[in-house]
Amino acid sequence: MAENNTTLFDSYGRRIRDLRISLTDRCNFRCFYCLPNGEPPLARKETILTFEEIVEVSEIFVSLGIEKIRLTGGEPLIRKDVEKLIEKIAPLKLRKTPSSNSNRLIDLALTSNGHSLAGRAGALKEAGLDRVTISLDSLKPENFKRITGVDKLDMVLEAIDAAKKANLDPVKINAVIVKGCNDDEIVDFARFARANNVSIRFIEFMPLDSGHEWTREMVVSGKEMREKISRVYPLKLKEESRGSETAWKYSFADGAKGEIGIIAPVTQMFCGACSRIRITADGQIRTCLFSTSEYNLRDVLRSGASPDEVVDYVKKVTLKKEASHKINEKEFVQPDRSMSFIGG
Repeated sequence: MAENNTTLFDSYGRRIRDLRISLTDRCNFRCFYCLPNGEPPLARKETILTFEEIVEVSEIFVSLGIEKIRLTGGEPLIRKDVEKLIEKIAPLKLRKTPSSNSNRLIDLALTSNGHSLAGRAGALKEAGLDRVTISLDSLKPENFKRITGVDKLDMVLEAIDAAKKANLDPVKINAVIVKGCNDDEIVDFARFARANNVSIRFIEFMPLDSGHEWTREMVVSGKEMREKISRVYPLKLKEESRGSETAWKYSFADGAKGEIGIIAPVTQMFCGACSRIRITADGQIRTCLFSTSEYNLRDVLRSGASPDEVVDYVKKVTLKKEASHKINEKEFVQPDRSMSFIGG
């Protein structure tokens, strides 16, 4: 590969460092903010990327300066033999890529609903996974069932314990907060973070549900969440700048263990520092979570294109990355695909 292909930038000068690869659009939960209608998966076996293709894509993107790869879904652990895929990607953390003397993977993570994580955490760590993020939207069994469509809270809590024991650190917990649904548990989640020494990341409800029932009135702002926690457990901002991270990170002012993260894409958009790009399970590049356009990397890979040709395609697509999402503008159009199909 040519030497000038060692760093990936968009047309706004933002350096792209984070790649999220969806392994499947299938999920065994039916969270109301994602797949409430339970529609069948869009991608079929012959259309989704093979493990070999995912490894090739990972190598190419790391050669372009990608430092973090997160494997997502759907529920990624539904895909058979994910441990074997991780074994093939993990060496990118150790070796220099063909096109650069310095580019290498720093962080390999996975996002899971926790359904089958407990029994696999150790093997995932051994395969080379660095850390895991687990979705948990309620600490109350009945409410958890209402939100997810399954009665599996105990299983998710076991997954969190198993991830900690396997040293998949830092263990992060994602909680999507929706007004009138689970906003009464915000302080309970903060208490859970303190008791279990985990990072709870509160996420504003975004318009990515398959039912297209999102309304602004259902959004609990990041500011509201932070203030609600601070009235019980005063918080201290850990860093003055968020950089390219999605979350503002807080520690507890009394020195207790655990961390609070606030991700507020609706009320405090962070597009100006966005460093992310996504690949769907069926091999489509998405330059923004809320993109209405996709770019078919799968067909480029399967056309017999050379590595240099794939690099050129990726660079051209990245230049089309949007300046920002348009959630707060009149012309906003919700993406056709829900979060499960896009990849978190």
